[in-house]
Amino acid sequence: MRSVALLVNPSAGGGRAAALLPRAEAALRAHGLQVGTFLTRDIDHACSLAGRAAQAGDAVVTRGGDGLEGRVAGELRGRPGSVLGILPGGRGNDLARVLNIPRDLDEACAVIVHGVERPLDVGEAQEDGQAHRTFMGIASLGLDSEANRLANDAPSGLGNLVYVYGALRALAAWSPARFELEVEGERSFAVGYSVAAANSGAYGGGMRLAPDARLDDGLLDVVVVEDVPRLRALRNLPSVFRGTHVHQPNVHVLRVGQVHVDADRPFVVYADGDPIARTPVTLRAVPHALTVLVPSG
Repeated sequence: MRSVALLVNPSAGGGRAAALLPRAEAALRAHGLQVGTFLTRDIDHACSLAGRAAQAGDAVVTRGGDGLEGRVAGELRGRPGSVLGILPGGRGNDLARVLNIPRDLDEACAVIVHGVERPLDVGEAQEDGQAHRTFMGIASLGLDSEANRLANDAPSGLGNLVYVYGALRALAAWSPARFELEVEGERSFAVGYSVAAANSGAYGGGMRLAPDARLDDGLLDVVVVEDVPRLRALRNLPSVFRGTHVHQPNVHVLRVGQVHVDADRPFVVYADGDPIARTPVTLRAVPHALTVLVPSG
């Protein structure tokens, strides 16, 4: 790898991603890389730039958050020879956290230069009759739908605490939903809070919703959170950051390649911090669809 296309979301991290841009360029060039830098206008612009860079044989490096990484992953998936590098610059940075990519900019640049190429799975969400959308982390709906909406509308000064803020506000007004899941032709039902399909293990700025999920096993960890009294759900919230909530009797985890999910009322499905589909939705794992630069250790 001799050249990279550095895609920067100028608004990520409250504008901090763009502010540190000269430092990122200098760090990469100091290692002899040719760097083409592009400030993205929006997600579609970022995907277009990523596609052109990959076609030219450049590694694509994102400086932003999980949403940018997920959409660029969708552009690069299945392209022979394409490589994605990650410089964390968003609020959650959950994909970088799971891959042990440092938050420190200089250390993250060192991963671009000295890291190893690792084939990873991606997740895919498809509404009935609609085009699929790619995600890298966790696709979820139910209480999570409202929590994500509130988090995206929250003041940027909250940092990654916006996800806790969103969850608490959503929980206060929540009415249990009835979910329908179909796996390999078998249907099941659950009443409660949320259903999530995890390609990766974390979301929401470090919440370990699916602590045993793996990015290279060709499967999704489907986490179903059934109903408990609201006060108990509130007390259990800190355990999600430790991943110990999966031992609660109202939490169930299935490891599957694909799941179809519907509910008793419409929900927006969120993944990587962004809305990607609506119910009913089919969620599946696509094995080894993307090559990502990760730490060599």
